[in-house]
Amino acid sequence: MSWETISFDCYGTLVDWEAGIVEAFQRAAAEDGHQLDPRLIVSAYHEIEPQVQSAGTYRPYRAILEEAALQVAHRLSWELESGRAGFLAESLPDWPVFPDTRKALERLGDRYRLAVLSNIDDDLLAATLREIGVSFDWTVTAQQLRSYKPAPAHFREAIRRAGAGGARLIHTAQSWFHDIAPATQLGLAAVWVNRKGEPAGVGRRPLHTVAHLGELADWLTD
Repeated sequence: MSWETISFDCYGTLVDWEAGIVEAFQRAAAEDGHQLDPRLIVSAYHEIEPQVQSAGTYRPYRAILEEAALQVAHRLSWELESGRAGFLAESLPDWPVFPDTRKALERLGDRYRLAVLSNIDDDLLAATLREIGVSFDWTVTAQQLRSYKPAPAHFREAIRRAGAGGARLIHTAQSWFHDIAPATQLGLAAVWVNRKGEPAGVGRRPLHTVAHLGELADWLTD
């Protein structure tokens, strides 16, 4: 297949969101004299954030981050004051970009159109993309659609923007739950970036699996 566009999830695929979240929680908790276990922060966030996203009607991602921060802090016995829950959104532009991201995107951008599908607000994503330092042809955000992955709206919009019924679009992501499962269910070609060597989830298998973005660039530029 001759692909024309590669779409990417951002946080977890291009950006090390776990490291960013851990650092933000530890820094904020230390101001209150608390020391938080990184593993417990990540496991609690993995569970709580999707629940907050799917509860009720659409809310901006800043509000999701604030509510998730409060619930994670409570789970970890840190009684965070609601007025300070914005620390997580404020930290987001500083979440570290994976070391392989920029070089791989520059290689891919010489041959393909690049896009981002992200569960985030436009301004927060813009700050991250400035940090990545690579131009994308278009972005699809939760703010634009008032919807969060794994709901299908992001992928349907990506198919519309890519044209040709999505036949020349390939989606690349780390999260099986948020991206790989819903993308493949809609018939999109997908590449799973399995950085941690995790077992596959439920549903259709992706077209290809890579351990990092450099491996993706090698596969798509041979």
